[in-house]
Amino acid sequence: MDDKIEVGLDIGTTKICVIAGRRNEFGKLEILGMGKAVSEGVTRGMVTNIDKTVDSIKAAIVECEEQAGLDIQEVSIGIAGQHIRSSKHRGSILLSGQDHVIKIEDLERLSSDMHRSLVPPGSEIIHVMPQDYSVDYNDGIKDPVGMVGTRLEADYHIITAQTAAVNNINRCVKKAGAELGKTDFTCKNLILEPLASSLAVLSDEEMEAGVALVDIGGGTTDIAIFHENILRHTAVIPFGGAIITADIKQGCALMHQQAELLKVRFGAALADETNPNEIVAIQGLRNRPAKEISIKTLAQIIQARMEEIIELVYAELIASGYHKRLAGGIVITGGGGTLKHLKQLFEYKTGLDARIGHPNEHLGKCKSDEVKSPMYATSVGLVLAGFRALDSRDNRYSELKGKQQTSSIITKVPKKLDLNPNGLFKSILDKTKGMLMDDFDDKTGY
Repeated sequence: MDDKIEVGLDIGTTKICVIAGRRNEFGKLEILGMGKAVSEGVTRGMVTNIDKTVDSIKAAIVECEEQAGLDIQEVSIGIAGQHIRSSKHRGSILLSGQDHVIKIEDLERLSSDMHRSLVPPGSEIIHVMPQDYSVDYNDGIKDPVGMVGTRLEADYHIITAQTAAVNNINRCVKKAGAELGKTDFTCKNLILEPLASSLAVLSDEEMEAGVALVDIGGGTTDIAIFHENILRHTAVIPFGGAIITADIKQGCALMHQQAELLKVRFGAALADETNPNEIVAIQGLRNRPAKEISIKTLAQIIQARMEEIIELVYAELIASGYHKRLAGGIVITGGGGTLKHLKQLFEYKTGLDARIGHPNEHLGKCKSDEVKSPMYATSVGLVLAGFRALDSRDNRYSELKGKQQTSSIITKVPKKLDLNPNGLFKSILDKTKGMLMDDFDDKTGY
């Protein structure tokens, strides 16, 4: 069993969740503890109230520590929101000599150049994801390590975030740690949330065949498209589960908490699949009579908004250019993925196969099955990100580096030339002398 423990912190629009885990002897993630709190200081993935967010982070950390029996000092944090932008860039470097063998260091140098790319004012780069490489103008190379060439080029998918949003997250984390008496509490990694979710719910086969991850959160819907095990496209849609709750609140004239509870317990994404005679009663205010809500009417409100979100998702799939190469279809996760009949609605509107993504493929022993819900996919993925690289090629490069370091420590001592007159050197002299004497006999005729 791996003694290393990783902790993920998901700062979401509706909830803040902290999960601690470690890998067991089978390589599965064992959840040691989970803490969660209502998020009141985050709007559409962005921190809008420092103090409320800090209080929620503190509550989640304390609960996780009590369950796991740990003293948490560093966390991997997810980031999302409308401010996330992605763009394509191409970089190139010249290699030394015609016989230069491309090494991992060359790829790292090219990637470092991309980190210095020009970005819009007020933004910063959070991820640089390589696409395909080119060696001496030969395109379509996915892993150039070991090849020989003089020029190395690559296409990169660069993801940026607003510097102010990143600073607010870091400030909340540091302040929460300080108020809990953790002087060294730090952010280990800052990871785009759909990338973290992909580690938890997608299989290697799906990412190889082509798949679109749709993470329906509280404030936003995040999209990540993979093809041939490489991230190809990311996008953020500024609508999520919270706007569905707002629609129910307005359409049924309810309070926010009542609308949220109604959506979670009785909500469905297809009105035709509900019973038109099914009615639910909602308690009235201040001794007023209970309000009766039709389940079919509720589903019609939800379906109208979900169809709008799905149309925006499909527009992003078309814009990426990969909508016809998604043999793995669509994987729906996040809190919105718990809606009934959502899979069928996605398939009907997009024509692609769909499934609900549960973060249980990489999970081992868990104290509670609650963590296997789609709404915790990002939190579980953040823990996995501490053990695995976002790009599967980085895992291979890490193994190669480890082998190189081992081979540099354990070196073979070359055999010394035996100069003993009775050894190898004497036998060479005897053979040479014999050849000369034979040649001399042939020339003299003796």
